[in-house]
Amino acid sequence: MKKAVKYGALGAAGLLAGINAVRAAKFVPEKVDYGKAEPENVDVERAMAHLSTAISIPTVSYPEKEKVDFSQFDKFHDFLDEAFPLIHKTLEKEIVKEASLMYRWKGTRNDLDPIALLSHQDVVPISKGTWDDWTHEPFSGYNDGEFIWGRGALDMKNHLMGVMEAVETLLEEGFTPERDVYLLFGQDEEVVANDDSGAKAMMTILKERGIHLDSVVDEGGAILPVNIKGIINDKQLVGIGIAEKGYCDYEISVTAKGGHSSQPPKHTALGQIAEVIRDLENNQFAPEMKPFVRDLFSLIGRNCTYPVRLVTCNLPLLTPLMIQVMKQIPPAATFIRTTTGVTMAQGSPAANVLPQKASITVNFRQMPGVSVEDVEKHIRKVVRNKNIEIKALKTKEASSFSPTDSRAFNIIKEICMQDDSRNIVAPYLVMGGTDACNYEPICENIYRYSPYKASIELLLCTHGTNERVPVEAIGPGVAFFKRYIRRASAEK
Repeated sequence: MKKAVKYGALGAAGLLAGINAVRAAKFVPEKVDYGKAEPENVDVERAMAHLSTAISIPTVSYPEKEKVDFSQFDKFHDFLDEAFPLIHKTLEKEIVKEASLMYRWKGTRNDLDPIALLSHQDVVPISKGTWDDWTHEPFSGYNDGEFIWGRGALDMKNHLMGVMEAVETLLEEGFTPERDVYLLFGQDEEVVANDDSGAKAMMTILKERGIHLDSVVDEGGAILPVNIKGIINDKQLVGIGIAEKGYCDYEISVTAKGGHSSQPPKHTALGQIAEVIRDLENNQFAPEMKPFVRDLFSLIGRNCTYPVRLVTCNLPLLTPLMIQVMKQIPPAATFIRTTTGVTMAQGSPAANVLPQKASITVNFRQMPGVSVEDVEKHIRKVVRNKNIEIKALKTKEASSFSPTDSRAFNIIKEICMQDDSRNIVAPYLVMGGTDACNYEPICENIYRYSPYKASIELLLCTHGTNERVPVEAIGPGVAFFKRYIRRASAEK
Protein backbone atom coordinates (compact mmCIF):
# COMPACT_ATOMS: atom_id res chain seq x y z
CA MET A 1 0.00 0.00 0.00
CA LYS A 2 2.81 2.41 0.93
CA LYS A 3 4.58 1.65 -2.36
CA ALA A 4 1.38 2.31 -4.28
CA VAL A 5 0.96 5.68 -2.57
CA LYS A 6 4.61 6.52 -3.17
CA TYR A 7 4.52 5.63 -6.85
CA GLY A 8 1.16 7.31 -7.22
CA ALA A 9 2.57 10.53 -5.77
CA LEU A 10 5.62 10.30 -8.00
CA GLY A 11 3.42 9.71 -10.99
CA ALA A 12 1.21 12.70 -10.12
CA ALA A 13 4.28 14.88 -9.64
CA GLY A 14 5.65 13.74 -12.98
CA LEU A 15 2.33 14.45 -14.68
CA LEU A 16 2.21 17.94 -13.19
CA ALA A 17 5.80 18.56 -14.23
CA GLY A 18 4.97 17.45 -17.75
CA ILE A 19 1.89 19.66 -17.90
CA ASN A 20 3.96 22.60 -16.62
CA ALA A 21 6.65 21.94 -19.22
CA VAL A 22 4.02 22.03 -21.96
CA ARG A 23 2.57 25.26 -20.52
CA ALA A 24 6.03 26.82 -20.39
CA ALA A 25 6.70 25.81 -24.01
CA LYS A 26 3.49 27.57 -25.07
CA PHE A 27 4.11 30.61 -22.83
CA VAL A 28 5.68 32.73 -25.56
CA PRO A 29 5.10 36.21 -27.04
CA GLU A 30 2.03 36.64 -29.21
CA LYS A 31 2.53 35.64 -32.82
CA VAL A 32 1.66 38.82 -34.67
CA ASP A 33 3.36 39.97 -37.83
CA TYR A 34 3.54 43.72 -37.44
CA GLY A 35 5.68 44.08 -40.54
CA LYS A 36 8.67 46.36 -40.85
CA ALA A 37 8.57 50.14 -40.66
CA GLU A 38 9.46 52.05 -43.79
CA PRO A 39 12.42 54.42 -43.29
CA GLU A 40 11.46 57.97 -42.37
CA ASN A 41 12.98 61.12 -43.76
CA VAL A 42 14.70 62.76 -40.77
CA ASP A 43 17.29 65.51 -40.90
CA VAL A 44 19.32 64.23 -37.96
CA GLU A 45 22.02 66.91 -38.17
CA ARG A 46 19.39 69.63 -38.03
CA ALA A 47 17.61 67.90 -35.16
CA MET A 48 20.79 67.61 -33.14
CA ALA A 49 21.74 71.25 -33.75
CA HIS A 50 18.27 72.41 -32.73
CA LEU A 51 18.34 70.32 -29.55
CA SER A 52 21.74 71.75 -28.59
CA THR A 53 20.40 75.28 -29.00
CA ALA A 54 17.25 74.46 -27.05
CA ILE A 55 19.31 73.16 -24.13
CA SER A 56 21.46 76.30 -24.15
CA ILE A 57 18.44 78.44 -23.26
CA PRO A 58 17.95 78.06 -19.46
CA THR A 59 14.17 77.91 -19.14
CA VAL A 60 14.27 77.11 -15.44
CA SER A 61 11.08 76.99 -13.41
CA TYR A 62 10.65 77.52 -9.66
CA PRO A 63 7.72 77.17 -7.25
CA GLU A 64 8.18 80.88 -6.51
CA LYS A 65 7.08 82.50 -9.75
CA GLU A 66 8.99 85.69 -8.97
CA LYS A 67 12.23 83.72 -9.32
CA VAL A 68 11.43 82.63 -12.89
CA ASP A 69 13.28 84.50 -15.64
CA PHE A 70 10.53 84.67 -18.24
CA SER A 71 12.86 86.45 -20.67
CA GLN A 72 14.49 83.05 -21.21
CA PHE A 73 11.12 81.61 -22.19
CA ASP A 74 10.65 84.52 -24.61
CA LYS A 75 14.06 83.71 -26.07
CA PHE A 76 13.05 80.06 -26.39
CA HIS A 77 9.84 81.01 -28.19
CA ASP A 78 11.78 83.20 -30.63
CA PHE A 79 14.15 80.31 -31.26
CA LEU A 80 11.25 77.96 -32.05
CA ASP A 81 9.75 80.49 -34.50
CA GLU A 82 13.07 80.80 -36.30
CA ALA A 83 14.02 77.11 -36.24
CA PHE A 84 10.63 75.88 -37.50
CA PRO A 85 9.42 78.37 -40.10
CA LEU A 86 6.66 76.15 -41.54
CA ILE A 87 5.19 75.54 -38.08
CA HIS A 88 5.34 79.29 -37.45
CA LYS A 89 3.59 79.91 -40.78
CA THR A 90 1.01 77.10 -40.74
CA LEU A 91 -0.03 76.36 -37.16
CA GLU A 92 -2.09 78.66 -34.95
CA LYS A 93 -0.10 79.61 -31.85
CA GLU A 94 -1.32 80.98 -28.53
CA ILE A 95 0.70 81.92 -25.48
CA VAL A 96 -1.22 80.86 -22.38
CA LYS A 97 -0.52 82.33 -18.94
CA GLU A 98 3.02 83.73 -18.98
CA ALA A 99 4.80 81.30 -21.29
CA SER A 100 2.89 78.09 -22.08
CA LEU A 101 2.57 77.36 -25.79
CA MET A 102 -0.53 75.99 -27.49
CA TYR A 103 -0.26 75.16 -31.20
CA ARG A 104 -3.18 74.02 -33.34
CA TRP A 105 -2.52 72.22 -36.62
CA LYS A 106 -5.87 72.36 -38.35
CA GLY A 107 -7.00 69.11 -39.95
CA THR A 108 -9.36 68.47 -42.83
CA ARG A 109 -12.13 66.96 -40.67
CA ASN A 110 -14.06 68.96 -38.07
CA ASP A 111 -16.11 65.94 -36.99
CA LEU A 112 -13.16 64.03 -35.51
CA ASP A 113 -11.71 64.55 -32.04
CA PRO A 114 -8.20 66.07 -32.16
CA ILE A 115 -5.03 64.42 -30.88
CA ALA A 116 -2.54 66.17 -28.62
CA LEU A 117 1.19 65.84 -28.11
CA LEU A 118 2.49 67.27 -24.86
CA SER A 119 5.85 68.43 -23.62
CA HIS A 120 7.15 71.02 -21.22
CA GLN A 121 9.62 73.82 -21.84
CA ASP A 122 10.90 74.17 -18.30
CA VAL A 123 13.80 72.41 -16.64
CA VAL A 124 14.88 72.03 -13.03
CA PRO A 125 17.67 74.22 -11.60
CA ILE A 126 21.24 73.04 -11.22
CA SER A 127 21.77 71.93 -7.62
CA LYS A 128 23.84 74.42 -5.65
CA GLY A 129 27.53 73.57 -5.60
CA THR A 130 27.36 71.01 -8.45
CA TRP A 131 27.99 73.24 -11.48
CA ASP A 132 31.69 72.31 -11.65
CA ASP A 133 30.87 68.60 -11.39
CA TRP A 134 29.50 68.57 -14.93
CA THR A 135 31.71 67.16 -17.67
CA HIS A 136 30.34 69.86 -19.96
CA GLU A 137 28.55 72.97 -18.70
CA PRO A 138 24.89 72.23 -17.91
CA PHE A 139 23.48 74.73 -20.39
CA SER A 140 26.04 74.18 -23.12
CA GLY A 141 24.10 71.69 -25.23
CA TYR A 142 27.53 70.30 -26.09
CA ASN A 143 27.56 67.51 -28.69
CA ASP A 144 30.63 65.30 -28.39
CA GLY A 145 29.49 62.91 -31.12
CA GLU A 146 28.16 60.36 -28.62
CA PHE A 147 25.94 62.46 -26.35
CA ILE A 148 24.30 65.86 -26.26
CA TRP A 149 24.88 67.23 -22.77
CA GLY A 150 22.88 69.57 -20.60
CA ARG A 151 19.86 70.17 -18.43
CA GLY A 152 16.76 69.10 -20.34
CA ALA A 153 18.58 66.66 -22.64
CA LEU A 154 16.40 63.86 -21.24
CA ASP A 155 13.72 65.86 -19.41
CA MET A 156 12.41 66.87 -21.76
CA LYS A 157 13.67 69.15 -24.49
CA ASN A 158 14.60 66.04 -26.47
CA HIS A 159 10.90 65.14 -26.51
CA LEU A 160 9.71 68.69 -27.30
CA MET A 161 12.21 69.15 -30.09
CA GLY A 162 11.42 65.68 -31.45
CA VAL A 163 7.76 66.67 -31.79
CA MET A 164 8.63 69.96 -33.47
CA GLU A 165 11.09 68.32 -35.88
CA ALA A 166 8.45 65.73 -36.79
CA VAL A 167 5.77 68.34 -37.50
CA GLU A 168 8.14 70.56 -39.48
CA THR A 169 9.27 67.61 -41.60
CA LEU A 170 5.69 66.46 -42.23
CA LEU A 171 4.85 69.99 -43.36
CA GLU A 172 7.87 69.95 -45.67
CA GLU A 173 6.52 66.72 -47.15
CA GLY A 174 3.11 68.28 -47.75
CA PHE A 175 1.25 66.22 -45.15
CA THR A 176 -2.07 67.49 -43.79
CA PRO A 177 -3.79 65.67 -40.91
CA GLU A 178 -7.44 64.67 -40.92
CA ARG A 179 -7.85 65.38 -37.21
CA ASP A 180 -6.66 68.60 -35.64
CA VAL A 181 -3.29 68.14 -33.95
CA TYR A 182 -2.52 70.13 -30.80
CA LEU A 183 0.99 70.70 -29.50
CA LEU A 184 0.75 71.68 -25.83
CA PHE A 185 3.98 72.80 -24.18
CA GLY A 186 3.70 73.81 -20.53
CA GLN A 187 5.94 76.23 -18.68
CA ASP A 188 6.03 74.78 -15.17
CA GLU A 189 5.68 71.01 -15.18
CA GLU A 190 8.70 70.73 -12.88
CA VAL A 191 6.85 72.58 -10.11
CA VAL A 192 5.52 69.64 -8.09
CA ALA A 193 1.76 69.39 -7.53
CA ASN A 194 1.21 72.78 -9.12
CA ASP A 195 -2.51 73.61 -9.05
CA ASP A 196 -1.96 76.74 -11.16
CA SER A 197 0.04 75.21 -14.00
CA GLY A 198 0.19 76.23 -17.62
CA ALA A 199 -1.02 72.75 -18.57
CA LYS A 200 -4.14 73.13 -16.47
CA ALA A 201 -4.77 76.56 -18.00
CA MET A 202 -4.49 75.12 -21.53
CA MET A 203 -6.84 72.26 -20.66
CA THR A 204 -9.36 74.75 -19.29
CA ILE A 205 -9.25 76.76 -22.52
CA LEU A 206 -9.82 73.65 -24.61
CA LYS A 207 -12.66 72.52 -22.37
CA GLU A 208 -14.34 75.93 -22.59
CA ARG A 209 -14.12 75.67 -26.38
CA GLY A 210 -15.93 72.33 -26.27
CA ILE A 211 -12.90 70.31 -27.39
CA HIS A 212 -12.62 66.65 -26.42
CA LEU A 213 -9.29 65.03 -27.23
CA ASP A 214 -9.08 61.61 -28.85
CA SER A 215 -5.70 60.96 -27.21
CA VAL A 216 -2.77 62.53 -25.42
CA VAL A 217 0.89 61.52 -25.58
CA ASP A 218 3.27 62.96 -23.01
CA GLU A 219 6.63 62.08 -21.46
CA GLY A 220 6.95 58.83 -19.55
CA GLY A 221 8.46 55.48 -20.43
CA ALA A 222 11.52 55.04 -22.62
CA ILE A 223 13.22 52.19 -24.49
CA LEU A 224 15.35 50.20 -22.05
CA PRO A 225 17.80 47.53 -23.27
CA VAL A 226 17.24 44.27 -21.34
CA ASN A 227 19.90 41.58 -21.42
CA ILE A 228 20.18 39.25 -18.40
CA LYS A 229 22.35 36.26 -19.20
CA GLY A 230 20.43 33.00 -19.08
CA ILE A 231 17.12 34.73 -18.31
CA ILE A 232 16.26 37.23 -21.03
CA ASN A 233 18.47 37.90 -24.00
CA ASP A 234 18.73 40.91 -26.32
CA LYS A 235 15.32 42.47 -25.68
CA GLN A 236 14.14 46.03 -25.20
CA LEU A 237 11.46 47.03 -22.71
CA VAL A 238 9.18 49.77 -24.02
CA GLY A 239 7.17 51.17 -21.13
CA ILE A 240 3.96 53.04 -21.92
CA GLY A 241 2.68 54.86 -18.86
CA ILE A 242 -1.06 54.36 -18.54
CA ALA A 243 -1.36 56.21 -15.21
CA GLU A 244 0.68 58.16 -12.71
CA LYS A 245 0.86 58.24 -8.95
CA GLY A 246 -0.45 61.08 -6.84
CA TYR A 247 1.58 63.28 -4.51
CA CYS A 248 1.04 64.38 -0.90
CA ASP A 249 3.26 66.28 1.51
CA TYR A 250 1.90 66.26 5.07
CA GLU A 251 3.33 68.03 8.10
CA ILE A 252 2.63 66.09 11.30
CA SER A 253 3.32 67.82 14.61
CA VAL A 254 3.18 67.19 18.34
CA THR A 255 3.43 69.76 21.12
CA ALA A 256 4.93 69.45 24.57
CA LYS A 257 6.10 71.54 27.50
CA GLY A 258 9.40 73.19 26.69
CA GLY A 259 12.09 74.24 29.10
CA HIS A 260 15.74 73.69 29.84
CA SER A 261 17.41 70.56 28.55
CA SER A 262 18.94 69.91 31.99
CA GLN A 263 15.48 68.79 33.20
CA PRO A 264 14.10 66.66 30.38
CA PRO A 265 10.91 64.58 30.62
CA LYS A 266 10.84 60.90 29.72
CA HIS A 267 9.85 61.79 26.15
CA THR A 268 10.41 65.20 24.62
CA ALA A 269 8.31 66.36 21.66
CA LEU A 270 11.00 64.85 19.45
CA GLY A 271 10.66 61.56 21.29
CA GLN A 272 6.92 61.63 20.71
CA ILE A 273 7.37 62.42 17.01
CA ALA A 274 9.79 59.51 16.78
CA GLU A 275 6.92 57.23 17.83
CA VAL A 276 4.80 58.77 15.07
CA ILE A 277 7.52 57.97 12.53
CA ARG A 278 7.70 54.40 13.84
CA ASP A 279 3.92 53.96 13.51
CA LEU A 280 3.90 55.28 9.94
CA GLU A 281 6.85 53.19 8.78
CA ASN A 282 5.63 50.03 10.49
CA ASN A 283 2.12 50.35 9.08
CA GLN A 284 2.49 50.79 5.35
CA PHE A 285 -0.42 50.92 2.93
CA ALA A 286 -1.73 47.50 1.91
CA PRO A 287 -0.21 46.20 -1.35
CA GLU A 288 -2.29 45.24 -4.36
CA MET A 289 -1.32 43.56 -7.60
CA LYS A 290 -3.04 45.75 -10.19
CA PRO A 291 -3.78 44.34 -13.68
CA PHE A 292 -0.98 46.39 -15.27
CA VAL A 293 1.59 44.70 -13.00
CA ARG A 294 0.32 41.26 -14.02
CA ASP A 295 0.44 42.31 -17.67
CA LEU A 296 3.99 43.63 -17.24
CA PHE A 297 5.24 40.43 -15.63
CA SER A 298 3.41 38.27 -18.14
CA LEU A 299 4.90 40.09 -21.12
CA ILE A 300 8.40 39.93 -19.66
CA GLY A 301 7.90 36.31 -18.58
CA ARG A 302 6.90 35.24 -22.08
CA ASN A 303 10.18 36.63 -23.40
CA CYS A 304 12.37 34.76 -20.92
CA THR A 305 14.39 31.69 -21.83
CA TYR A 306 12.67 28.31 -21.65
CA PRO A 307 13.98 27.15 -18.26
CA VAL A 308 12.87 30.43 -16.67
CA ARG A 309 9.44 30.14 -18.31
CA LEU A 310 8.83 27.02 -16.20
CA VAL A 311 8.37 29.54 -13.39
CA THR A 312 6.98 32.60 -15.20
CA CYS A 313 4.12 30.63 -16.78
CA ASN A 314 2.78 30.17 -13.24
CA LEU A 315 2.76 33.83 -12.27
CA PRO A 316 -0.97 33.90 -11.37
CA LEU A 317 -0.38 31.15 -8.81
CA LEU A 318 2.69 32.92 -7.47
CA THR A 319 1.00 36.30 -6.93
CA PRO A 320 1.00 36.13 -3.08
CA LEU A 321 4.69 35.22 -3.06
CA MET A 322 5.51 37.94 -5.61
CA ILE A 323 3.77 40.55 -3.45
CA GLN A 324 5.80 39.52 -0.42
CA VAL A 325 9.04 39.71 -2.41
CA MET A 326 8.16 43.05 -4.03
CA LYS A 327 7.37 44.59 -0.64
CA GLN A 328 10.99 44.02 0.37
CA ILE A 329 12.44 45.76 -2.71
CA PRO A 330 11.75 49.55 -2.60
CA PRO A 331 11.68 50.13 -6.40
CA ALA A 332 9.35 47.14 -6.86
CA ALA A 333 7.15 48.09 -3.91
CA THR A 334 6.27 51.37 -5.62
CA PHE A 335 4.29 49.38 -8.23
CA ILE A 336 1.98 47.73 -5.71
CA ARG A 337 1.25 50.25 -2.98
CA THR A 338 1.06 53.86 -1.89
CA THR A 339 4.48 54.73 -0.49
CA THR A 340 5.32 56.51 2.76
CA GLY A 341 8.54 58.50 2.96
CA VAL A 342 9.49 60.49 6.06
CA THR A 343 11.76 63.17 4.62
CA MET A 344 12.16 66.09 7.04
CA ALA A 345 12.14 66.76 10.79
CA GLN A 346 12.17 69.88 12.95
CA GLY A 347 12.55 70.34 16.70
CA SER A 348 14.21 72.76 19.07
CA PRO A 349 16.15 75.78 17.77
CA ALA A 350 19.01 75.10 20.21
CA ALA A 351 20.79 72.10 21.69
CA ASN A 352 20.02 73.08 25.29
CA VAL A 353 16.34 73.90 24.79
CA LEU A 354 13.53 71.35 24.97
CA PRO A 355 11.29 71.59 21.90
CA GLN A 356 7.79 72.90 22.47
CA LYS A 357 6.83 71.57 19.08
CA ALA A 358 8.32 68.85 16.91
CA SER A 359 7.19 68.08 13.40
CA ILE A 360 7.97 65.86 10.47
CA THR A 361 7.22 66.14 6.79
CA VAL A 362 6.02 62.93 5.17
CA ASN A 363 5.77 62.40 1.43
CA PHE A 364 3.17 59.95 0.13
CA ARG A 365 2.85 58.78 -3.48
CA GLN A 366 -0.66 57.42 -3.89
CA MET A 367 -1.64 54.56 -6.14
CA PRO A 368 -4.53 55.29 -8.51
CA GLY A 369 -7.66 54.68 -6.49
CA VAL A 370 -6.15 56.09 -3.28
CA SER A 371 -7.27 59.68 -2.69
CA VAL A 372 -5.65 62.49 -0.75
CA GLU A 373 -8.45 62.07 1.81
CA ASP A 374 -7.59 58.38 2.11
CA VAL A 375 -4.00 59.30 2.99
CA GLU A 376 -5.07 61.54 5.86
CA LYS A 377 -7.43 58.85 7.15
CA HIS A 378 -4.54 56.37 7.02
CA ILE A 379 -2.33 58.69 9.08
CA ARG A 380 -4.97 59.10 11.77
CA LYS A 381 -5.67 55.37 11.84
CA VAL A 382 -2.12 54.04 12.20
CA VAL A 383 -0.62 56.71 14.47
CA ARG A 384 -1.39 55.82 18.09
CA ASN A 385 -0.90 59.37 19.34
CA LYS A 386 -4.29 60.93 18.65
CA ASN A 387 -3.13 64.40 19.69
CA ILE A 388 -1.09 64.95 16.55
CA GLU A 389 -1.70 67.94 14.29
CA ILE A 390 -1.90 67.17 10.57
CA LYS A 391 -1.43 69.80 7.89
CA ALA A 392 -1.55 69.17 4.15
CA LEU A 393 1.29 71.14 2.53
CA LYS A 394 1.01 70.08 -1.10
CA THR A 395 -1.30 67.52 -2.70
CA LYS A 396 -2.18 66.10 -6.09
CA GLU A 397 -4.58 63.25 -6.77
CA ALA A 398 -3.40 60.17 -8.61
CA SER A 399 -4.53 59.84 -12.20
CA SER A 400 -6.99 57.34 -13.62
CA PHE A 401 -5.84 54.34 -15.64
CA SER A 402 -6.05 54.69 -19.42
CA PRO A 403 -7.13 51.63 -21.41
CA THR A 404 -4.63 49.34 -23.14
CA ASP A 405 -7.03 48.43 -25.94
CA SER A 406 -7.60 51.92 -27.33
CA ARG A 407 -6.74 53.04 -30.84
CA ALA A 408 -3.94 55.30 -29.58
CA PHE A 409 -2.30 52.61 -27.42
CA ASN A 410 -2.40 50.12 -30.28
CA ILE A 411 -0.86 52.67 -32.66
CA ILE A 412 2.04 53.25 -30.26
CA LYS A 413 2.49 49.51 -29.83
CA GLU A 414 2.40 48.79 -33.57
CA ILE A 415 4.92 51.53 -34.35
CA CYS A 416 7.28 50.21 -31.69
CA MET A 417 6.98 46.60 -32.87
CA GLN A 418 7.43 47.57 -36.52
CA ASP A 419 10.52 49.54 -35.58
CA ASP A 420 12.16 46.64 -33.72
CA SER A 421 10.74 43.13 -33.21
CA ARG A 422 12.85 42.79 -30.04
CA ASN A 423 10.66 45.33 -28.27
CA ILE A 424 8.48 44.23 -25.38
CA VAL A 425 5.72 46.84 -25.23
CA ALA A 426 4.21 46.92 -21.75
CA PRO A 427 1.92 49.21 -19.74
CA TYR A 428 3.33 50.62 -16.53
CA LEU A 429 2.73 53.15 -13.77
CA VAL A 430 4.64 56.44 -13.81
CA MET A 431 6.05 57.21 -10.36
CA GLY A 432 6.59 60.93 -10.89
CA GLY A 433 4.20 63.55 -12.15
CA THR A 434 3.55 64.79 -15.67
CA ASP A 435 1.40 67.47 -17.26
CA ALA A 436 -0.74 64.72 -18.81
CA CYS A 437 -2.95 64.23 -15.75
CA ASN A 438 -4.33 67.76 -16.19
CA TYR A 439 -6.08 66.69 -19.38
CA GLU A 440 -8.25 63.97 -17.83
CA PRO A 441 -11.38 66.19 -17.90
CA ILE A 442 -11.23 66.22 -21.73
CA CYS A 443 -9.51 62.92 -22.60
CA GLU A 444 -9.72 59.26 -21.56
CA ASN A 445 -6.78 57.94 -23.59
CA ILE A 446 -3.65 59.43 -22.00
CA TYR A 447 -0.27 57.77 -22.57
CA ARG A 448 3.16 58.63 -21.27
CA TYR A 449 5.96 57.56 -23.58
CA SER A 450 9.21 59.16 -24.78
CA PRO A 451 10.57 57.25 -27.80
CA TYR A 452 14.24 57.47 -26.83
CA LYS A 453 16.54 54.53 -26.16
CA ALA A 454 18.64 54.99 -23.03
CA SER A 455 20.21 52.84 -20.35
CA ILE A 456 19.03 52.92 -16.75
CA GLU A 457 22.35 54.57 -15.87
CA LEU A 458 21.59 57.45 -18.23
CA LEU A 459 18.00 57.80 -17.03
CA LEU A 460 19.26 58.19 -13.47
CA CYS A 461 21.04 61.38 -14.62
CA THR A 462 17.66 63.03 -15.17
CA HIS A 463 17.48 66.05 -12.83
CA GLY A 464 21.07 65.24 -11.85
CA THR A 465 24.63 66.02 -12.86
CA ASN A 466 25.73 65.17 -16.42
CA GLU A 467 22.24 64.77 -17.84
CA ARG A 468 22.69 63.77 -21.48
CA VAL A 469 20.98 62.01 -24.36
CA PRO A 470 22.62 59.61 -26.85
CA VAL A 471 22.89 61.19 -30.30
CA GLU A 472 21.90 57.83 -31.86
CA ALA A 473 18.48 58.18 -30.22
CA ILE A 474 17.63 61.53 -31.84
CA GLY A 475 16.71 60.30 -35.34
CA PRO A 476 14.52 57.37 -34.17
CA GLY A 477 12.73 59.71 -31.77
CA VAL A 478 11.74 62.10 -34.57
CA ALA A 479 10.76 59.13 -36.77
CA PHE A 480 8.42 57.83 -34.06
CA PHE A 481 6.60 61.14 -33.77
CA LYS A 482 6.22 61.38 -37.54
CA ARG A 483 4.68 57.90 -37.69
CA TYR A 484 2.46 58.54 -34.70
CA ILE A 485 1.10 61.85 -35.98
CA ARG A 486 0.46 60.39 -39.41
CA ARG A 487 -1.50 57.42 -38.03
CA ALA A 488 -3.17 58.92 -34.96
CA SER A 489 -4.46 61.96 -36.87
CA ALA A 490 -6.20 59.75 -39.42
CA GLU A 491 -9.88 58.89 -39.08
CA LYS A 492 -9.25 55.25 -38.11
